Amino acid sequence: CQPPPPPTPAPAAAADSAAAAEAAAAAAGGDALPFTITDPGESHVLRPYWEYLCYLFRRIDGGVPQDQLEASYRDYLQTPLQPLQDNLESQTYETFEKDVTKYNCYQAAVKAALLDRVPQDKAADTVTTLMVVGAGRGPLVRASIAAAKEAGRQLRVYAVEKNPAAIVHIQAMVNAEGWHDKVTIVAQDMRTWEPSEKADILVSELLGSFGDNELSPECLDGAQRLLKPDGISIPCSYTSYLAPITTSKLHDAVKGYKDLEHFETPYVVKFHRCAIGTSAEELFSV
Repeated sequence: CQPPPPPTPAPAAAADSAAAAEAAAAAAGGDALPFTITDPGESHVLRPYWEYLCYLFRRIDGGVPQDQLEASYRDYLQTPLQPLQDNLESQTYETFEKDVTKYNCYQAAVKAALLDRVPQDKAADTVTTLMVVGAGRGPLVRASIAAAKEAGRQLRVYAVEKNPAAIVHIQAMVNAEGWHDKVTIVAQDMRTWEPSEKADILVSELLGSFGDNELSPECLDGAQRLLKPDGISIPCSYTSYLAPITTSKLHDAVKGYKDLEHFETPYVVKFHRCAIGTSAEELFSV
């Protein structure tokens, strides 16, 4: 919340603005402001109203947890991650794992696949093999096991991950949950691993922000050999969309680099202050 540019006022105006702020607070039924305006440069005629609005915003409830998580990423330029090239840091994984909606959707998809693949009369005797390729710190492993429990199906999970730091977290999770008989950790690249059996269900989370900027096609193309001919891939397909937008804040941010390269760089952005020109159109599907 940025204040309007103030004119150069007289020193006495500062006291007047402080009194006006308290009066505005009282008139609106709120408490007096917990601070005073001492800088004469802050005594713009609209300053008390701006101060009180900021005060009210600080007092309101934080809102939906997902909105709180996304707030710091709004209209912020981020360079796409390259997890195939670089091993991600634990903090990055932690940010991913806060996306509750995504993992709930994965859990629902795994549950549906298990119910579709194993009929009720064979549930007690059939063990389904599921491979999580690019397992990270294990949120998809956890979601898959939860889905199997909901569906009442037997599950054997292979967690395939090449990042040594992430493997430590998966191992700790398996130890804490007592899943040694359910989860096999594979510290290898999914493209070169040679398993002893093939998967009934292959689960991956490599889409990135534009469908392919985390090299999903390249990785999954090499991992398709891990799946049985009648196996299920989650996701089984994805579509990227494109739409024109206008956003002065992001334009100014890129313009600040003073070169053409940054205008041609793809960024990851949680749009907030923007206007979408037309409805999004399908660009490509995989």
